[in-house]
Amino acid sequence: MDALTMHRLQFAFTITFHYLFPQLTMGLALLIVILKTMALRTKNERYDDAARFWAKIFGVNFLLGVVTGIPMEFQFGTNWSEFSRLVGGIIGQPLAMEGVFSFFLESAFLGMFLFAEKRLSRLAHWGAAFMVFLGSWLSGFFIIATDAWMQHPVAYQLMPDGTYQVTSFLGLMMNPWAWIQYAHNECGAVVTGVFVMSAVGALYVLRDGKSEQGRIFLRLGVTAGVIACILQIFPTGDLHGKYVAHHQPIAMAAMEGLFHSEKGAPIVLIGQPNMQQQTIDNPIAVNKVLSFLIYGTTAAEVSGLDAYPKDLWPTTLPLLFYAYHIMAGLGTYFVLLMGVAAFLLWRGRLFTTRWVLWPLLLSFPLPYIANIAGWMTAEIGRQPWLVYNLIRTANGYSREVGASTTLFTLLGFMGMYAVLSVLWIVLVYRIVEDGPGAPMEHAAGRA
Repeated sequence: MDALTMHRLQFAFTITFHYLFPQLTMGLALLIVILKTMALRTKNERYDDAARFWAKIFGVNFLLGVVTGIPMEFQFGTNWSEFSRLVGGIIGQPLAMEGVFSFFLESAFLGMFLFAEKRLSRLAHWGAAFMVFLGSWLSGFFIIATDAWMQHPVAYQLMPDGTYQVTSFLGLMMNPWAWIQYAHNECGAVVTGVFVMSAVGALYVLRDGKSEQGRIFLRLGVTAGVIACILQIFPTGDLHGKYVAHHQPIAMAAMEGLFHSEKGAPIVLIGQPNMQQQTIDNPIAVNKVLSFLIYGTTAAEVSGLDAYPKDLWPTTLPLLFYAYHIMAGLGTYFVLLMGVAAFLLWRGRLFTTRWVLWPLLLSFPLPYIANIAGWMTAEIGRQPWLVYNLIRTANGYSREVGASTTLFTLLGFMGMYAVLSVLWIVLVYRIVEDGPGAPMEHAAGRA
């Protein structure tokens, strides 16, 4: 493989592994605040125990997120030095602010929440939980704002030396793409959090041990889950899709496998892109739906890939098509499962309906897959641009770093992250086995 491909593979691997952790911490941060709010209102110690329990899992994920996030920052200089030289004056500001909020605000108040509860009033402890939530979601926003500028550049100017500089930091932060993408991303993080919480609750109820805490987890997980899953599709997913269709029409055509412009364009539910014939093999499609979703009318014409030069088509187009359809398909499944669970919860039958508890237990890995597939859709869809319509990916990597060097470091990352994966599994397993109410040191001591 050439150096550019290796650089892309390494960054794809490190960022994919890293995002396994922030998506859960951002989702749990909101749920922990809800648990602490319920504890504050009801004075029920079980809600405090539940919040402490999930804060331990939050802490483990936060630690792994920090450890795996640092190498990505260095890769801007080692693997993508030309990109950093050209746009460092723009992306440096939100990335620096993310670091400040992530390491100082979130980590400081997480320490207070975990280790200073006896010295804080109940209201102050709730405040610490809220600040952890605020810090984690602010960190997410600054990362999204950086990526959104790469997707839809705003508030910039080209300097005489060929670099790009920001003209308005407020304009950079108010990028409409950033806010739409942020809303969609945070809904996805909450979906991960509620499925993990519901899975643990289902496990406890199915084993008929710690069933009271299991019921608390299920009530909150399913209630918040049905809301988050619906919001993930509408309005956030719908708005994001419309924005992509209007500002990145080539990406939208590739995501949908629309090789040829068409009035009353169908939406393909299942199929395989045939790049040679420029068709979708074995398609299952619904006529005119794509035109309606994008333009609000079934008669509208949607531009296909044939309307654009081939050198502007997204690279690895089949992977983009599959990633998008995996994301959309799993999102539909989430709504259906959480809808059924919410109905049974309302009817008072969820805790005894094993045919729903088992899917809730076994589905917890699926939001991780859906979120990663969503990010793959966004980043592959932007190709061949590193910054859309400004800098090509082929012009942003470090030419001084060869393919063999990048392969060596990639193998090193894989080895280290394999060890971290085992550590994460052991720690989380011990916390779940001990259950709510166990001392903070217990799980770590047993590990």
